[in-house]
Amino acid sequence: MASATRIGLDQVRAQLRQPRSQLKGRQASEEARVEVRALIGEPPANGHRRDLLIEHLHKLNDHFHGLFERHIVALAAEMRLSVVEVFEVASFYHHFEILKDSEAAPHITVRVCDSLSCSLAGSDSLLRQLQNDLLDVKVVPVPCLGRCEQAPAAQVGQQAVAHATAESVAQRVDQNHTAPNHLPDAIGMEAYLQAGGYQLAKQVASGQRDAESVIQVLESSGLRGLGGAGFPAGRKWRIVRSQPGPRLMAVNIDEGEPGTFKDRTCLEADPHRFLEGVLIAANVVGCEAVYIYLRDEYHEARVLLTQALADLQAQPPCALPRIELRRGAGAYICGEESAMIESIEGKRGEPRLRPPYIAEVGLFGRSTLEHNFETLYWVRELLEQGADSFASHGRHGRQGLRRFSVSGRVKHPGVKLAPAGITLRELVDEHCGGMAEGHTLYAYLPGGASGGILPERLADVPLDFDTLQPYGCFIGSAAVMVLSQHDSAREAALNVMRFFAHESCGQCTPCRVGTDKAAQLMSAEVWDADTLQDLAQVMGDASICGLGQAAPNPIRCVLDYFPHEVGAA
Repeated sequence: MASATRIGLDQVRAQLRQPRSQLKGRQASEEARVEVRALIGEPPANGHRRDLLIEHLHKLNDHFHGLFERHIVALAAEMRLSVVEVFEVASFYHHFEILKDSEAAPHITVRVCDSLSCSLAGSDSLLRQLQNDLLDVKVVPVPCLGRCEQAPAAQVGQQAVAHATAESVAQRVDQNHTAPNHLPDAIGMEAYLQAGGYQLAKQVASGQRDAESVIQVLESSGLRGLGGAGFPAGRKWRIVRSQPGPRLMAVNIDEGEPGTFKDRTCLEADPHRFLEGVLIAANVVGCEAVYIYLRDEYHEARVLLTQALADLQAQPPCALPRIELRRGAGAYICGEESAMIESIEGKRGEPRLRPPYIAEVGLFGRSTLEHNFETLYWVRELLEQGADSFASHGRHGRQGLRRFSVSGRVKHPGVKLAPAGITLRELVDEHCGGMAEGHTLYAYLPGGASGGILPERLADVPLDFDTLQPYGCFIGSAAVMVLSQHDSAREAALNVMRFFAHESCGQCTPCRVGTDKAAQLMSAEVWDADTLQDLAQVMGDASICGLGQAAPNPIRCVLDYFPHEVGAA
């Protein structure tokens, strides 16, 4: 009897050791698996890469205008993942539409930006009109589309509509969005080579220009990270270069901060200048692979960059690292460096706790050089002209140049290349043609949604890193949004707080609950200043990442500088 029991136990153990023929839970239909395979391909010998999950979700979402449950189940089976793993990733990102198999997918989706600059330009009334007129089309409000200088901005499918009107959006819908937008007139590969492009990359790759001299130029120029954090670029290269290999690079072109559009503008003008900066950084730091993370709203830029990468690979100026272009899926939080890395790995874009820092343990557990697009865009110019040339610019005791994304109540919004330390008043008068007709300066946001709000009387404060902190603000990505006497600082603050509440990843309670509660309190006719101050303190002290930590800035600024608007003492 004991022997029989032993045999039975051995058989059970043997069965447990055998791999399952299929995963537990709902099983995929063969028809759905065939549909999924037609888009993502047959699995390689070693299976589908886990980090390509979001890319595969995009293929399904684009083709079927949504993610049907049967395809989520089939994709999980094809990738040997649990259904819940696929579902939790798909449900995190705004641009994935999860549908029951019994539902009909929307033929087309129209997105209307409701962030501050577009709201000032009338996007709220545009949204209502489109929802009334386009009865057979899904029309939804969305956070910043990165086209604040073209306000109000909209998207029909993946096609951008600048200075959108009900008529222009309806026309694009009638075209069934099959007629592609005219792509920006970017500098192509041949023109870039004729202008001396990729010569520096060749010199660095061949050792003709040594890594130490390149890093010294960056350090001497004072170039800092231009995605918002402002960490010195040369120091970052030196730190990552000192880490054990293999090393990787992750490039952030997610710029989801309301008011920011400089990276898109530069990419649409000269993609190869950026790519040369990538190659130089990869060679100096010793990165074997580069992952470029581009926000999903930038469809035209993605087409341009895809072509530029193909041209570069067809005519490589030097040995190239592996370069992969990854597509975001509508999540502002993925502009935070560790959340972006999680997204590149095919996961929910939730920020990591630090330490360890990205330079030490980043993408796929390796030391990672993470950079904003514009920082790399500057590299060629700095190396050609020298650190002194860059540092010679600046005003009011500051050094260098900055690209400001200017939107709102000015005559000529857009990306303005200006001296670091320029004041808001100087920036508007000298680079934007002054205030728009019928508008006078009332207030401004110097650093996008999270950078705070300042009154007109502080329009002569230098705009640069470290100059705005004494006033409860920061410059961030230099997204400047200008308000006039026709606008309200409290309404601007409420707009950006609703944005934060919508975009919080939900990982930590102070941010998830705090942003939503703050938006509710800020909707009151008279603000409860004590409760809002207490809430701001908790959010700033206890949130995991910069979203929750910076979200209170507009609250504090309105209470400090515009108390007459909220009934505060």
